[in-house]
This record gives sequence, structure tokens and C-alpha cells, in this order.
Amino acid sequence: MTSYIIKRIQSLIPVLLIVSVVVFSIIHLTPGDPAAVMLGDQASQEEIDAVREQLGLNQPIYQQYINWLINLFKGDFGYSYFMKQPVLDSIFSHLGPTLSLAIIAEIFAIILAIPIGILAAKRKGSLIDQSFMGLSLLGISVPSFLLGLFLILIFSVQLKLLPVAGYAPLSSGLWNHIKHLILPAIALGTMHAALIARMTRASLLDVLNLNFIKAIRAKGVKEGVLTYKHALRNSFIPIVTVIGQTLGALVAGAAVTETIFNIPGIGQLILNSVERRDYSVIQGSILFITLSYLTINLFIDLLYGVIDPRVKLGRK
Repeated sequence: MTSYIIKRIQSLIPVLLIVSVVVFSIIHLTPGDPAAVMLGDQASQEEIDAVREQLGLNQPIYQQYINWLINLFKGDFGYSYFMKQPVLDSIFSHLGPTLSLAIIAEIFAIILAIPIGILAAKRKGSLIDQSFMGLSLLGISVPSFLLGLFLILIFSVQLKLLPVAGYAPLSSGLWNHIKHLILPAIALGTMHAALIARMTRASLLDVLNLNFIKAIRAKGVKEGVLTYKHALRNSFIPIVTVIGQTLGALVAGAAVTETIFNIPGIGQLILNSVERRDYSVIQGSILFITLSYLTINLFIDLLYGVIDPRVKLGRK
């Protein structure tokens, strides 16, 4: 197990290096002078040159990348010129709202999707199955920002049940915190719920057609026990994989939803940094999101051995 974890961690290093090269190149090869954009049109050339020297922008681009990479290995993600604080501090100050939104959206997706997938698999070919799969296809097709606008119109403007936008920290009360995240969580989690439901149905159908399930059914085991105790556990690895991928995607893809609902998360931090050309924050935030996504996938890989004893993590 230990050797497997070490190998998996080592395999993350090339991915992070490739992402760092891509992100650094896109930011620095974009037309326009970052220092001039930061200071505005009224800045003099002397002020622009001073900022370029302060941020190291007057060095060759390969030297800038090497310096940035060396600082990353030291745990230094850079310094935000606009926020006047280290990039890591900026990320951590915006991480709480994004994590809360992603966790609530994932819980909503799992609670909704897995029972639907199980019911659709048990009623394969029926009207219930076709209806659920049609709704899941609709859930995949509707963008989260459009669904969010419809939810605001119905539940906030017309019914006045939930806040239109904004964010309440956990310190203001648990219900107040959740109340502000219900609509964005539904908007963000619906597409992922559809994916999990379709995967649950497909994976469960594959297992239900295996010979050992037929043998258990022939012994007279009740259908509910057969489905939940025997079939569902054996079909859970693909489901857990999709859940892990969707959780990573929720953290990475919450920018538009956070903007619509005015949630001060990492997504909104990146958008504001793009507008201000605060490239240190952009680079650090994207690299941090990539690292989080890879860490979630590593955790899911380790769960395989817990879910299915046949998976031997120590073997090639």
C-alpha cells in the first residue's frame, strides 16, 4: 500500500509540471503588458518600468518561469499586486465558500442520483426508466448558469423562499449558511447528478447480469437484499470514480455559478484576477485547483481497495 501511494504521488509531479508550463505560457504570452494593465492608462512609463522590475517582468520568460518554479518548491505561490498579500493567503481566504458550495452540491447530487440510478436499473425498459434517463439527459444538457437563473426567478423572485444571491459564512449560523447555498448547489450539482445517475444505472445493470447474481437469485434471496447487499457493492467502483471526478469538477468549475450568485469563492477570485491581469493569483489558483483535483483522484484510487477487496493496490 505504501509503495503504491508513493508511486501515485510521484506520478502527479509530471502532471503538475505540464500544467505549470501551460498556465505560465498562456498568461505571459497573452498580448499586452501586465504592468501597464495593472496600473491603468494614466500610468507613466517610469511607473510601468518600476512595476515590471518589482515583479520580475523585465527578465526573459524562461528565467521568470524558473524563478516561479523554484519559489513553488519553497511553498511560495507569489504575491498579489492588487490584494497586497501572498497568493496562498488570497486562495485560502476564498477557499471556504467554494468548498462549502462543492460539498453541498455533491451531497445533493449523490442523494438524488444513486436512488434514481438504482430504480432505473431495477425497472429497465419501463416508463420509469425511460423517464429518469430522459430527465438525466436534460440535466446534462442544461448549463448550470441557465438553471441558476431559472431557480432565482422561481424560488427567490416569485416565491421569495430563498435569497437571490450572496454568501453567509458558517459563523452566522448553520441554516443561514446553507440557505444561501441551496440554489447555487442545485444549479451546480444537477449536471453531476445526471452523470452519477446514468453511471449507477449502467454499472448496476452490468452486475445484475452476471452469473453469481443469477445464482443468488436462484437461492431465493429477496430482491432488495440482492440489489443493495450484493449487486450495488460490486458495481460501486465506477460510481465512486464518477463521484470523485464530479467533486473535482465542482471545485474547478464553480466560477460561473459563483459569479451569478455573488459567492466570494476561488472561481470569482480567478475571474477578478483575469480582469485585473493579476497573473500571480491566476497561476497560483489554477495550480492549486489542479493539485486539489489530483489529490481527490488519488483518494478515490485508495478507496478502491476498501470498496472491493479484490483490488490489490500493491500489485502492478
